[in-house]
Formats: sequence, structure tokens, C-alpha cells
Amino acid sequence: MHYDLKVWKLAMDLVVDVYAITRQFPDIEKFGLASQMQRAAVSIPSNIAEGAGRESNADFVRFLTIARGSLSELETQLLIAQRLGYITDVSEPLNKVKELFKLSKGLI
Repeated sequence: MHYDLKVWKLAMDLVVDVYAITRQFPDIEKFGLASQMQRAAVSIPSNIAEGAGRESNADFVRFLTIARGSLSELETQLLIAQRLGYITDVSEPLNKVKELFKLSKGLI
């Protein structure tokens, strides 16, 4: 089950972090960058769960690869938010992103 996977648990933690971060964004970003970041973050554990639920190694690898794409997207969006001054320190979420890259690569 995906519930037991460290990569899924950490991805779920990252979703919570992203929602906490984006709550602090200006109202003009509610349907812009904040929404994109939330969708990318939610996509990560969702794809991990879907791949694990398919009960096929090939499918699991494919969905892990999709999750890694969302990780790259979120990483870029965190850096954009920092450049725009919406976030001052992105080190904690970026550390989770890096750890998720490592864990997912190990599973692939």
C-alpha cells in the first residue's frame, strides 16, 4: 500500500507545507501562482498513490516519473515565489523536494 511508502508520506507533508506557504501570498495570486503550486504539490502524492495502486511495476515507475515532473514544476514555482518576494526562505520545502527526488529515483 502507498500509505507505507516513505516517499508518499513525505510528499503528503510537502502538500501541507505548500498550502501553508500559499496562504501567505497576496490575494491577486489566489488563482495564479498559489493555485498552480497547490495543484503541483497535490499531484505528487496522488501520482505515487495511483502508481502503487495499479499493482504493476511498470505502471508504478511511470507514475513515479510523472510525480517527479510535478516535483520539478513545484521546485520552479517555489523559486519564482521567492523571486517575487512572496517567500523569504524556501530552504525547507526545497529540501523536501530534493529528498523526494532521491527517494523516487531509488524506487524507479
